[in-house]
Amino acid sequence: MRINQSVVPWCFNPMTPREVVEMAARLKLPSVELISPDLWPLLKEKGMTCAIASSHGFSKGFAHQEEHQQCLDVLRKNIDLASNAAVPSIITFSGFRRGLSNAEGTRNMVDGLKKIAGHAEEKKVTLCLEMLNSRVNVNMKGHPDYFCDDIDLSVDICKQVSSERVKVLFDIYHVQIMHGDIIARLKKHKDWIGHYHTAGVPGRNEIDDAQEIKYAPIMKAIVETGYKGFVGQEFIPLRDKATSLAEAIRICDV
Repeated sequence: MRINQSVVPWCFNPMTPREVVEMAARLKLPSVELISPDLWPLLKEKGMTCAIASSHGFSKGFAHQEEHQQCLDVLRKNIDLASNAAVPSIITFSGFRRGLSNAEGTRNMVDGLKKIAGHAEEKKVTLCLEMLNSRVNVNMKGHPDYFCDDIDLSVDICKQVSSERVKVLFDIYHVQIMHGDIIARLKKHKDWIGHYHTAGVPGRNEIDDAQEIKYAPIMKAIVETGYKGFVGQEFIPLRDKATSLAEAIRICDV
């Protein structure tokens, strides 16, 4: 595989995270991500890793100064856990806009991320700021009023933080909904991408030919950028879960 693939457990409810680990192991995936640190030893036992660790949720984030400390406390703790377990990355979010202008929200984001960037550098863990779509008003398929709903804005924030350990999580599903033009955008921002996620559009379901994104050319473009990190499968399967995940792995194995 030229693409290191991973899977996100929440999409496979009602399967438990442990069951997702077992399924991923059978499919020879190298990672299950955004999973409790309690299960990291199980991953290690199976010769797997957690590609990216969880942290504070997406409803709170660095766009608002009053939420900084809560996010910093969680991130500092989880960065330490990730570093000790050789987990390479950790997710972070902007939180919701709630009337903020782009300028004010960006200032707050940069200020907050700078407070934790040094610790991430010291521990050699990459913070990945996830851009989410704000257009779809369906639970876990879109996030109306989310501040970082623009990939260019998200990358600009990372550039202003100016740390090799602060990058964006380029979620192909969310970027397609907000912008489209996936290959051009991932090439443009290749130096600032720390992780990728997948899902089909519309619906956030399988990445098969029933949806509009052509994933094989996108994966080839990712390889051409020199990216060496992980691509996390984060779609909600409508059919048999293991069959759908196996199909997604095949599609992305370019």
